[in-house]
Amino acid sequence: MKKNIVLLLTFFVMLFLFSGCVQRELALDNSGAGYTHDKTWGDEENIDISDLDDTNMTESETVITEDSLTEKMARIPFPASEYNRLARSGKGTVKGSIFVKDAYGERILGKGTRLYLNPLTSYSQQWYEESYLGGNKMKKADRRLFNYLRFTASNTEGEFAFYGVPTGSYYLIGTVKCGNECGYDTPKNIRIATRVNIRGNQVIQKNLSRSID
Repeated sequence: MKKNIVLLLTFFVMLFLFSGCVQRELALDNSGAGYTHDKTWGDEENIDISDLDDTNMTESETVITEDSLTEKMARIPFPASEYNRLARSGKGTVKGSIFVKDAYGERILGKGTRLYLNPLTSYSQQWYEESYLGGNKMKKADRRLFNYLRFTASNTEGEFAFYGVPTGSYYLIGTVKCGNECGYDTPKNIRIATRVNIRGNQVIQKNLSRSID
């Protein structure tokens, strides 16, 4: 009888230890599923791309009136066939610094800000031409776009890097938050975008910057 009790207690102790190990491993896996610095493709649950919609200042100064009630432009239908042809892995690197320049040419760094690589398609080209360059407000992006964005964040010096970038053309997009140092009464998010092309294992040095008018 005593032997059976000892065996039973041993069984429960081993079961408890085994369960604890499994929980710890699951916890580690869950922590890795959130925001990572430079190697993760976007998905709907771990990226907010509200800054790809039209809430920020763009290249056109006509959008400074951010609270305007003007009707938003419709986006073209999401071209799934274009996105399905995109490579999902690669060996390229895109790195640089993000900043704006004030009237005196001084750099105001984009510290700890989020940046995206948005593959060049007819869908992203419409956003670039109509919204970023043209200053038009656009309706929200199709949520399937989440699956094709690559993202990173700048450090305290405004430096950023994307690793493992597939061959292709992209819009490099980021924002710099700027207030009094840019001459604004209240802080504004200044969006900057430019096109980059990469092939194979190239290392592309590309700063993301613009001047404050």
